[in-house]
This record gives sequence, structure tokens and C-alpha cells, in this order.
Amino acid sequence: MPRVIDVIEAPNQGPKEMVVRVPEYGAGDFRLGSQVIVRESQTAVFFRDGKALDAFGPGRHTITTANVPILSGLLGLLTSGKDIFTAEVYFVNRIDFLDNKWGTPEPIALRDPDLGLARLRAFGSYSMAIEDPQMFVAKIVGTQGMYQTSQIQNFLRGIIISKLTDVLGESKKGLFDLPAMFDEISAAVRVKVMDDFKLLGVVIKQFVIESISPTEETQQAIDKRGAMGAVGAQSFIEYQTGMAIGDIGAGAAQGGSGGGSMAETGVGLGAGMGMGTAMAQAMAQSMQPKQAAAPAAATPANPTSPAEVQALLDNLDTRLANGEISEGTYNKLYEKWEARLKEMGG
Repeated sequence: MPRVIDVIEAPNQGPKEMVVRVPEYGAGDFRLGSQVIVRESQTAVFFRDGKALDAFGPGRHTITTANVPILSGLLGLLTSGKDIFTAEVYFVNRIDFLDNKWGTPEPIALRDPDLGLARLRAFGSYSMAIEDPQMFVAKIVGTQGMYQTSQIQNFLRGIIISKLTDVLGESKKGLFDLPAMFDEISAAVRVKVMDDFKLLGVVIKQFVIESISPTEETQQAIDKRGAMGAVGAQSFIEYQTGMAIGDIGAGAAQGGSGGGSMAETGVGLGAGMGMGTAMAQAMAQSMQPKQAAAPAAATPANPTSPAEVQALLDNLDTRLANGEISEGTYNKLYEKWEARLKEMGG
């Protein structure tokens, strides 16, 4: 014969435990006349067949057909002549649960006016309380099949992240604007979460955003954008093109037959940035009406003074940037005129 539980209580329910189940596993056998002891911050809810039934507030109660009318009617205790019944009892903690942590398990994708697409992470805290214990047991235990605090917190956290994602998308603000809007975003998320929590018998009392930060991938895009301004590039595309071509030039210099030097690597990087600028300018010019090209500045074919040689050297950079000569030609001509300049004592 199963053991009948004569005293139903949860004396060791901790401040972080939302629900305690009696018995811990399976269903319990109770009888009319059993004692239900409910602490000041608790509500005891009888549960059977997937339904939250009768509830007891703080105090000591003796189970009778009068104070478990729903259960009595369900089991026919009034007419069957039996005083033993099977059920589960959930002791719901009614205190305020403070400093519950939330965070994004996966990055949130956000359309950004500056970066195009930003991926970010966010975390913070919230406080809540169980306002309607019977509804809470019906929705969380009955529908979701959860009663362990960690399971319940994960479920509530999923609701919060969903509403945060909605609010960020509706705000149409960029990543750089968000830090100044934490209070506004927090209030909007709290309002959205409140409606969903209420359907679970839960009230959210405070919601705080502590951080919204870019992922490593988005941070790299931000760093590139900052570097774009530092090099004076006209657009992000121009900057990226220049850096990519510069990397190719540097790789070629390092992969040579051994005659490569740091100077050659520098030339490759400089050429890359120049070619990136030229490509971006060409893209912009292709969208404008054609204009007659200005004649190139004349340079002496056989310079006879250091000033004329120096002018030739300076002109090489422009010709390379404009794509008039290759990098190999640039290096040969640079060495030639630099040697001539030294012969002239320049």
C-alpha cells in the first residue's frame, strides 16, 4: 500500500526557488484530514491530470471536501466514500525574485545605417514575482512541463530576448546610437514582456539593459571604418580596395627570390592604396558626363639638373596611381632616376 502523506509542506524552500514539488517525484497519496502547512511567502496549489486545481494561502489547513471543492468534484470524494486521493502539490514562492540575469545566447542581427548589418550581443537583469500562482502552475507546470527554477528562468529569458529583438528592429537606430537609448529601450522591452508574462501569472517589476556590444566581426568593421577616416579615403569601398591590393603587393615582395626588401614592401602597400583610390575615382567618374582629359604635365626626356630629375621621381607616384605604369616599371624607373640624382649630387 502506498505511503499516505499526512503533512504537506515545503519548509526548506529557498529564496531562489520559484516552485517546490511535493512529492519531489511522481504523484503523492493524500487523504481528507491531511494537514497543509503554507509559509508566509508561499501558495500551495494542488495539481492533477495536467490541471491546476485548488490553492491554499499562508497558514495551516486541514484538507476537507469543503476547501478542495475542485479536487473533490473531480475525484467524486463526496460520493465515492473514499478519503484517499492522488495528486501533486506545488508550493509557489511569492517573493520578489531580484537580479535575474538575461543575455543573448546568439548575436542579434540589426540593420545599421553606418555599417549596413551589425551583429550585437546584449545582457542585463530583471526582477519579477509570481502574481497568480494557479495560472503560473497551469501554464508553466501544466503546459510547459517545467518546475525547476533553471528551466523556468530559461523559458522567461527566451521571451525577453524575443521582445528585445523586436524593439531594436522597430527602433531603426544604428549601433552607435544605442548606448544613449538604454533607458528608452528598457522601458519598451518591459512593456512588451509585461503582456506575455501576465499570461503566465508573472509580473515583471524591473528590466535593465547593462550592455549592448558588437560581436568581434562587427567590431572589425567598426575598426576598418575608423581607419578609413584616418587614411583620408573617400569611401569604405575605396579603403578596402586599397588595402586588398596593398596586401597583394606586400605578398609579392615577400615571396620574391630573395632580393625583396622592406622598401619593396612599402612600395607595394603604397601602390595598393593609390590604386584603390584610383579605382574608386574611376567608379565615380564613370557615372558623370565625359570630359576632355587634361594634358599631362610635360617632363623632360633627358633631365640635365637635379630639380628636373626630382620632378621625374615625383611624377612616378602619380603615374603609378593612375595606372599608367606597372609596379615593376615604377621600381626600375625609380632606381634609374634616383641613381642619376645621386650622380648630380642631389
